[in-house]
Amino acid sequence: MSHIAAVFPGQGSQRPGMGRDFFESIPESRRVYEEASDVLGLDIAGMCFDENERLDLTEFTQPCILTTEIAMLRGLWAMYGFSPGLFGGHSLGEFTALVAAGVIPLAEALRVVHVRGRLMQDAAPVGLGGMSAVIAEGIDPLRVRSALNGLPIDLANVNSMNQIVVSGDAGAMPEAQKRFSAWFGGEAFRFVPLNVSAPFHSRFMGPIEEPFEETLQSLGNIEAEKAVRVTSNFTGGFHSDSAGELRERLVLQLSNTVNWKDNMIRLASSAKTVYEIGPSRPLKEFFRTIGIDCRSITTLSAARRLFEAA
Repeated sequence: MSHIAAVFPGQGSQRPGMGRDFFESIPESRRVYEEASDVLGLDIAGMCFDENERLDLTEFTQPCILTTEIAMLRGLWAMYGFSPGLFGGHSLGEFTALVAAGVIPLAEALRVVHVRGRLMQDAAPVGLGGMSAVIAEGIDPLRVRSALNGLPIDLANVNSMNQIVVSGDAGAMPEAQKRFSAWFGGEAFRFVPLNVSAPFHSRFMGPIEEPFEETLQSLGNIEAEKAVRVTSNFTGGFHSDSAGELRERLVLQLSNTVNWKDNMIRLASSAKTVYEIGPSRPLKEFFRTIGIDCRSITTLSAARRLFEAA
């Protein structure tokens, strides 16, 4: 299925009960949750399926989402022979994509994202940082960067033709909003604060690059030649077959812009069909802005509708 791409959403897509239907119906999915719990010494299924405040704590959110997405993917393979040839993921989702492509073993990826989540949470004191979505038709990233000039705020995500996310000092966000209001003038735009616990993908993540690089250096089973099928958030294009470059790009992803719009364009130019696999479907709307009908699978019943009706 080299003409099929699978994409995976990142943090913020979590929800209580995610993946439970796959866990209860498909042994291959259940084994993913069991492996994750064994690797991390945590009840991953319990955190995903029940009302649990830890699901929204970055340290736990990241391994929970990774586990759920891989459990869904392996369940789809077991039931329908679903085996995409190309992969992409938004922020945390890039790690799911690398596991899905066979670049990094699930067990090692789980350890890495658990550390990544803890480092990201600890990078800035709670309340210091904030993130906001700037939503307008045909928004220009270069103009957004220009509007932020001199502020302790960075361009975090270029999500689509119509949405960009900025990240940085929460105290400077009102000034950023004022500048955008002046910039857009009478044009329609929205400035939407996001419910996040830290200023991800900004300069405030810089201090954790070195310890995260040390964590990535511990990866001993990277099959980098398979990474050419996975898009890089940092570059916007596909990864190379260099293990060193892969580690470097995953480190730089922490404090630099997630170039998701470019990822979408590259995937859509190489695949006939794109499927979003995850607890919710934020990427579907992003693909729509570039004229691509992305098919979303958030539940087992959604998968049945797509594959059994075909």
